[in-house]
Amino acid sequence: MKSADNRSRLDFATAAGILLAAFGLVGGFLLEGGKPQAILGGSAALIVFGGCIGATLVAHTLNEVITAVRALGRVFFEKPSGCEPLVDEIMSLSRQSRKTGLISLEEMVPNIAEPLLRKGVTLAVDGVEPETIRDILETEIDVTIRRLGRDAQVFESAGGFSPTIGIIGAVLGLVITMARIDDTKMVGRGIAAAFVATIYGVGLANLFLLPAAAKLRSRASRDREWMELILLGSLALAEGMNTKLLYDKIECYLSGDAPSRSSAHPLGAAQRVQA
Repeated sequence: MKSADNRSRLDFATAAGILLAAFGLVGGFLLEGGKPQAILGGSAALIVFGGCIGATLVAHTLNEVITAVRALGRVFFEKPSGCEPLVDEIMSLSRQSRKTGLISLEEMVPNIAEPLLRKGVTLAVDGVEPETIRDILETEIDVTIRRLGRDAQVFESAGGFSPTIGIIGAVLGLVITMARIDDTKMVGRGIAAAFVATIYGVGLANLFLLPAAAKLRSRASRDREWMELILLGSLALAEGMNTKLLYDKIECYLSGDAPSRSSAHPLGAAQRVQA
């Protein structure tokens, strides 16, 4: 039996999106005659990043923030988006179960890469009632999705704080500048430098923090769909559902790619043509 491939790969959309946004903003600034050093400010970066991290730690627990930072991998890397490999694996388990009995799946369990599917098949092989299996797997699904949602909430909170802290940084810069109001040249430079903090705050929120939160919610939505498919497959195995009926039930999870749909069909392409 061939297990579904869950290896992550670089999400080029995320990387390209960040680069394109940064290139567009900086490129437009340079085309208008701006100088790169004009938007570089160590003090502004310290105010915005330090203040944003501090405010986020006030809003969330340390463990939640650390977990959210670790979840950044889910922003830049993604699992294969199609459900076809998982459908193939579930159909293979169903055919084996119908052919040689549900107990025969016990020796196949160690080869199942997906933890939730392995758990569902194990429960089915152990003779656990379908309703109990549903309760156990639904609880695990709900807890997993809530945890993923908390990661997104951390970035949403940071994205809300960042622009405001940028404004605070700008005001602080203006306060310092106004203290030197007698020096006209210094006032002009000071005002320009003060607004760099606003650029950092608004840019950080809208170019990374809020989009990262949206990407995590999108990943969580896809993960829920993935886990619900596993739930259906596990219940079908426990109930001894007909393989053809099982395919008809989970066919909607397929992306619509014709070759993949043909390979997953329990009858195979040649038999369906003759039918």
